[in-house]
Amino acid sequence: MINSNKVPSDIEIAQSAKIRPIVEVAEKLGIREDELVHYGPFKAKVTRALWERIKNNKDGRLILVTAITPTPAGEGKTTTTVGLGQGLALIGKKAAIALREPSLGPSFGVKGGAAGGGYSQVIPMEDINLHFTGDIHAVTSAHNLVSAMIDNHLQQGNELGIDPRRVVWRRVMDLNERALRHVIVGLGGKAHGVPRESGFDITVASELMAILCLSTDLMDLKERVGRIIIGYTYDNKPVTAKEIGVAGSVAVLLKDALKPNLVQTLEGVPAFVHGGPFANIAHGCNSIQATKHGLKLADYFVTEAGFGADLGAEKFFDIKCRMAGLKPSAVVLVASVRALKMHGGLPKAELSKEDLVALKAGLPNMEKHIENLNSFGVPVVVAINRFPTDTEKELEIIRKRCADLGAFVSISEVWEMGGEGGRDLAEKVVEACSRSNGFRYLYDADSSPREKIETIAKKIYGAGDVQYTDAAEKDLANISALGFDHLLVCMAKTQASISDDPAKVGRPDGFTLTVREVRISAGAGFIVPITGSIMTMPGLPKKPAAMIIDIDSEERITGLF
Repeated sequence: MINSNKVPSDIEIAQSAKIRPIVEVAEKLGIREDELVHYGPFKAKVTRALWERIKNNKDGRLILVTAITPTPAGEGKTTTTVGLGQGLALIGKKAAIALREPSLGPSFGVKGGAAGGGYSQVIPMEDINLHFTGDIHAVTSAHNLVSAMIDNHLQQGNELGIDPRRVVWRRVMDLNERALRHVIVGLGGKAHGVPRESGFDITVASELMAILCLSTDLMDLKERVGRIIIGYTYDNKPVTAKEIGVAGSVAVLLKDALKPNLVQTLEGVPAFVHGGPFANIAHGCNSIQATKHGLKLADYFVTEAGFGADLGAEKFFDIKCRMAGLKPSAVVLVASVRALKMHGGLPKAELSKEDLVALKAGLPNMEKHIENLNSFGVPVVVAINRFPTDTEKELEIIRKRCADLGAFVSISEVWEMGGEGGRDLAEKVVEACSRSNGFRYLYDADSSPREKIETIAKKIYGAGDVQYTDAAEKDLANISALGFDHLLVCMAKTQASISDDPAKVGRPDGFTLTVREVRISAGAGFIVPITGSIMTMPGLPKKPAAMIIDIDSEERITGLF
């Protein structure tokens, strides 16, 4: 049970933990020391030689952790992922986990880091939430190299006839910086470039981050980079990164970033933390490389997907599993009484009170996610992330509803108790993994883009209809003309609602979903229908976390969470 009055802060717990040398952690999975590239004593990358040795091993069980629609009340998806891994190890299973790498933007903004919480964290927490092994910096440099090559091509005579008004490749940085969302580059006269409009996105929204996480090896990455569309010519022909001669250099910059990072949980469970694409603009999963390594090395491998199951889980199944040939054994849906009461209309200030009416009104959100997950044919386990204010009556209502829907259910107390608090959850997950599994994709990859979009909108979101703006219609026509109808679909949508309207909590139904535009991520292998207002460069809040993060003369960091 979560009890914030008794449990120290996340960073205090992480700093007081007994951290094991990464060589010892690697040994638990049978990884040899010469198969590690050390980044200090507690974190490492794994080498290509390791993959060559293990690639023919039998795969372990793949478990996805996802969640109901996020609310400010908290769900605890990452914490549950870490705690479940620790629970599996506690009951004697050879387990490992995988998470995405945290971005500096949220760490210094409002959301904080992404290393779990309480006694279910990955460590060294400060390193993971800050520069880590430099992967995100590498993506930043590689992305901006492409940008520099584009502007240099324009300056040096523009042999390809690129229309400066139709360059779609922007610049990136790994911070929240709203002032750079829209910029003019090339000012200062003829010697300083061709003036044009551009802007900055946050690094984790870069197509290169998606490519890094979906590439099966270095040559696959280089080929994908070459397919990136950076802009269009005056006669409307796409121009690729390969055509401006930058694919090889980008691959050089990303060669080390492609190797998965190995760290540990507080209880010494091996943890791959690698890659970090946005979940509402990209596919929101850690890398295929990390997942494949984990499956070859562990009997039970736990990973997560960003935001709610309508975004992260759908993309995990339809994009990542399809591209990598993965078959999940079970899926864990994280929910909390507090979050469900918010979906039932209860204000945040009143969530500590027992309110069975609000809880019952919020249950349809969880029900919809369970139904969606069932449609993929994978056994579902609901993990109720318990808070101290939860009452037995409230918990029993959720238990009963999950049973009615055929889902396993477990009370999770991993935040306060670590692996011991996830023992029951681990046992339920092992049982679920033993059940028959009819995993299937939601849509046929050969369907038209419109059919794919409408299948997701109607079957997963509950939309009654889909409408397209004139701009979106033109985008779809262009996609077809370019021969990209075969690409998968990666929906860009608010995480705050199953619908495209963040104000609609609970289970919206029968609404009309509006597609504003459709972007092409040819290198990643998907198109991105944009619904609602999606921000690719966040801004800082009035009181950002950066104001409370500090360090003392002993290099002890405070304020990071």
